[in-house]
Amino acid sequence: MVFVVAIGTDEDSIMKLLTSRSNSQRQQIKAAYKTLHGKDLVGDLQGELGGTFETLVVALMTPPILYDVTSLRNAIKGAGTDEKVLIEILSSRTAQQIKDITAAYRQEFNKNLEEDVTGDTSGHFRRLLVILLQASRQQGVQEGNIEADAQTLFSAGEKKFGTDEEQFITILGNRSTEHLRRVFAAYMKLAGYEMEESIQRETSGGLRDLLLAVVKCARSVPAYFAETLYYSMSGAGTDDQTLIRVMVSRSEVDMLDIRADYRRLFAKSLHSAIQGDTSGDYRKALLLLCGGNDA
Repeated sequence: MVFVVAIGTDEDSIMKLLTSRSNSQRQQIKAAYKTLHGKDLVGDLQGELGGTFETLVVALMTPPILYDVTSLRNAIKGAGTDEKVLIEILSSRTAQQIKDITAAYRQEFNKNLEEDVTGDTSGHFRRLLVILLQASRQQGVQEGNIEADAQTLFSAGEKKFGTDEEQFITILGNRSTEHLRRVFAAYMKLAGYEMEESIQRETSGGLRDLLLAVVKCARSVPAYFAETLYYSMSGAGTDDQTLIRVMVSRSEVDMLDIRADYRRLFAKSLHSAIQGDTSGDYRKALLLLCGGNDA
C-alpha cells in the first residue's frame, strides 16, 4: 500500500510515516505524491522544514546507493576534502556495494569516482582508497599466509625505525576480512599489541584514520559504527552530519547489532545518548530510527 503525505506541516505525522517505512516504501510514497500532486515531495518537504530535521528527512527520502554517492560527491567537491566521509563509506561497504556505488556515481554525476578521489587526495592515503575502490579483496582464509602476514606487518612497523606503509596498505587493503581477523590474532601474539595500537603509533593523519577504520570494519562493522556514533555525540557539540549519515544508512542494515555493540562498548544505550544530545523533531525522528532503548 502506498501512503501519501499531506504537506501542512504536521512534523509529527511526517516523522512517524517516514521512519516507520522502509526506503523502498518511501520511494513509492514519493512516486505517488508526484502522480497525485504533480510536485516533488522532497522539494515540498524542504520548503516546509528546516535545519537538521530537514537534512534527516531528505536523507531518509534518498535511495541508499544514491545517498552514498551524494555523500561522497559532497565530500570531494569544493574546497578541501571531507576525509571522514571517504573513510567511513569506503572502509565499511561490501564489495558489491562499492561496485554499485562506482556505477551509480558515474550515472549520477557523469564522473569517475576513482579519478575524483585520486584528484582530491594524495600519498599512501590515496593509494589505500584506490585499493578499496577496486572492491577485489581475496576470498576466504589463506591458512599458509596468516603467520607470514602478521610477521610482515610486525617487521613493517614495530620492529623497524620508521614505518613501511606499503606493507600495511597491501595486506589490510587486499586480504579478506576473515583472513585479517586471523592475522590480527597472530599479530597480537607476535607483537604483544593489538593491530590498532600499532597503527596509532606507527602512522598518522588520514592514512592512520583509514587503516584504523579498515581494521575495525574487518573485526566488526556494527562495532565500528557504534564507535562512530559515540564520537559524533561526545565532546562539545554534535557532529550532526555523521550522526544523520550513520543512522540513516544503517537503519535497515544492522541497527540492532549497532545498538547492542554501543551498549557493550560504552555502558549506555544509543537511545539515551541520542536523547541527551539532540532535541525537537530531529531527536524524535532519530529515536524512531534507533528503535528501543537498551538501558
